[in-house]
Amino acid sequence: MVGQRFIQLLDQHPWFQVTTIAASAGSAGKTYEESVAGRWKLATPIPEDVKHIVVLDASKVEEVANQVDFIFCAVDMKKGEIQALEDAYAKTGTPVISNNSAHRWTPDIPMVIPEINPGHLDVIAAQRKRLGTATGFIAVKPNCSIQSYVPALHALLDFKPTQVVASTYQAISGAGKNFTDWPDMLDNVIPYIGGEEEKSEQEPLRIWGSVDNGQIIKASSPLITTQCIRVPVTDGHLATVFASFEKKPSKAEILDRWLKFKGRPQELGLPSAPKQFITYFEEENRPQTKLDRDIENGMGVSVGRLREDSIYDFKFVGLSHNTLRGAAGGAVLIAELLKAEGYIQAK
Repeated sequence: MVGQRFIQLLDQHPWFQVTTIAASAGSAGKTYEESVAGRWKLATPIPEDVKHIVVLDASKVEEVANQVDFIFCAVDMKKGEIQALEDAYAKTGTPVISNNSAHRWTPDIPMVIPEINPGHLDVIAAQRKRLGTATGFIAVKPNCSIQSYVPALHALLDFKPTQVVASTYQAISGAGKNFTDWPDMLDNVIPYIGGEEEKSEQEPLRIWGSVDNGQIIKASSPLITTQCIRVPVTDGHLATVFASFEKKPSKAEILDRWLKFKGRPQELGLPSAPKQFITYFEEENRPQTKLDRDIENGMGVSVGRLREDSIYDFKFVGLSHNTLRGAAGGAVLIAELLKAEGYIQAK
C-alpha cells in the first residue's frame, strides 16, 4: 500500500519523475499494471505514466541504480535483508529514502520529520564515509504512529515536557489492509499492534536527539508510555495525549505555539509541505478521523480538545494521515528537503 501511495504522490510531481520500479523477482518482467492487478488499493486509478513501466528485480542493484538519481524504498523483508539491500544501493552512489524501520536506529542514518529535525541530516557526511561513497546515503522516516502527537509536543519543547502518555487509535491501512482484505476488523477493535508501542515510546527520543561526532544521540526525556490500538477506520491515526512539563505553559501559550509553528519545509516552500503544519480545532468533537485526516492534502497534523488535566498538566487529541504524512508523503517531503539542501542531485 505504501508503494502505491508513492506512485500516486509522484504522479505529476513538480520535481521528481518515476522512471523505474523494482520489486521481488516474482514481479520482475511484468508491467506495473500487471504486477498490481487485483491488488491496487487506492481510490484513484494507476497513473498512466507508470502503467506500462516494466518492473525490475530489486536484487539486481547495479542495474536498477544506473537508471535513477535516487530511490524510495518500501519493502516487506526481514530486517537484516532490508539493511543489506539499502546499504548496497547507497554504496552505488544512489541516495535511498526509506519507509522501512530496519535502519531507524543505525547511529549515522538520520530518521527525519522534516519540520522537526532537519539538522540530523548533518550525519550523512559521516555515513557516506562509512559506506565509502561520495554521493550515496540512506535517510529514513519514523513510524507513522508518532506523527499524530510528536509535532504537537515538539512545538512545546522549550517548556520541557517531562512525562507523556499517548494512546494511539490506528487505521487498518497501517497494516497494509482495507476492509475487503481484513473483514475481521469490521465492528471490531484489536488492542495490540506488534512492535508499535516500543516504536511509539522510543522513536520520538531519537527525533529529539542531538548530533555528536557523526552520530545521533537519543534524548533522555520526556518519559513516554503508549498503548497502540487497531480500530476499524481506513486511514488516519488518532492519539489521545497527556503531558506534564517542567515549566507548565498556559493554554494560551500552547495554542500560540501550535498556530505559529513552522519548520524548514515551510521556510523553503517545499512542494509537499503543508502551509499550516499544526491546525487546532476549537470544536469539542474535533479532530475526527474521517473529517480531518486529509487536512493540507494529508500532510498536516490536527489537534483538538486541549484542556488542563487532574493528574498531568494538559491533555489533547492529535490526528495525522498514516499513509500520507506518516508514510509515503513523509518520505516524499524528506526527498524534497534533501534536494533543496543539495543532498540529492541528478547523476
